Amino acid sequence: MTDTAPERRALADRLEEAGVLKTPQWRAAVEAVPRELFLNPGVFLPVDGGRWRPVTAVGADPAEWARIAYSDQSLTTQLDGHLTADQVSDPVTGAPTSSSTTPVTVVDMIEHLDVEDGHRVLEIATGTGYSSALMCHRLGEDNVTTVEVDPEVAARADAALEAAGFSTWTVTGDGLLGHPRRAPYDRVIATCAVRRIPYTWIRQTKPGGTILATVGGAWSYGTGLAKVTVGEGGRAEGRIIDRSSFMQARSQAVVPVTGDLSARTAYADSERESKVPPLLLEEWMPAFLAQLAAPGAQFVRAATSDGAQLLYLFDPERESFAEFIASGDDWTVRQGGPADLWDSIEPAVIAWQDEGSPDITAVQLHITEKAHTYWIGDKPELRWQHHVI
Repeated sequence: MTDTAPERRALADRLEEAGVLKTPQWRAAVEAVPRELFLNPGVFLPVDGGRWRPVTAVGADPAEWARIAYSDQSLTTQLDGHLTADQVSDPVTGAPTSSSTTPVTVVDMIEHLDVEDGHRVLEIATGTGYSSALMCHRLGEDNVTTVEVDPEVAARADAALEAAGFSTWTVTGDGLLGHPRRAPYDRVIATCAVRRIPYTWIRQTKPGGTILATVGGAWSYGTGLAKVTVGEGGRAEGRIIDRSSFMQARSQAVVPVTGDLSARTAYADSERESKVPPLLLEEWMPAFLAQLAAPGAQFVRAATSDGAQLLYLFDPERESFAEFIASGDDWTVRQGGPADLWDSIEPAVIAWQDEGSPDITAVQLHITEKAHTYWIGDKPELRWQHHVI
């Protein structure tokens, strides 16, 4: 096996230069853990036409494999919930369902955990196991429990952890339920996105402990990294500390809206001029606001046969829609169903603009067993309460 110690040191240098690797203990972990072990049997690299080129650890040139393993990018390791790179030889299509997250994101998150010697950590979504290995190196394998919903992904992670010299509490199951075997934990970290932080995680965290998770709806962007501290009495408080993007937890993943969109929007209950352009929803912070104001909504882009742009909001659970029609620089919005989606989102976007368009780090968060409350400042239009059903 090729010695990748130089590549690991170079990666640590880049992470320090990027400002995310800040402590010597985590630098030692980055230099010690071979990322290539956590990419078996291979990865899928994006190519033209929305396809993926398989590259396997066994078949690749060692120098190319080391270059891939220590590149500053997320590496897809599974498509469509089952397909791995060793099962195909030619480029394929598919949706990524497991990956090795870019090292800058991994290290940035674990630095934000603010761990101390002896802390016990629960990791939700083991994935390839690379972040699990970093935490095992820093805290000791007996202090790390990691949960993965996909048995095949978990088995590959276990094999990689063993190859790297670790054995840890790897559990197969729904990570949204946490794992009480070794609770309470000092820290909980999720490497998947959730619509809201499950209260189970709060119950399994010590008072004074930290939970770090990406929150948002079903969008692939416009999500935020929430850092909350668990207090006495089962409450947790914190804020969004950064932008963040992860695959949605599988048990919370939504089915994308497809089919005949014109038929879905044929009958509207209202039609009016929009006060702000819906194209704002293509930007990160307005998208986050939209998911707070209308948690079940999906933003859908389409095009006519002649290339004209079509924009929609759909909430399948509430059977509601908003359709946007452009006329020069102006937009008309047609809404249908029991929930007026744009009437919920538009005031939040306007209030946010009036406040000077603050970044996502202005969002604060309070969690109880019954509800999640988000807010920015004092305006009622920038306060949202999501009740837990």
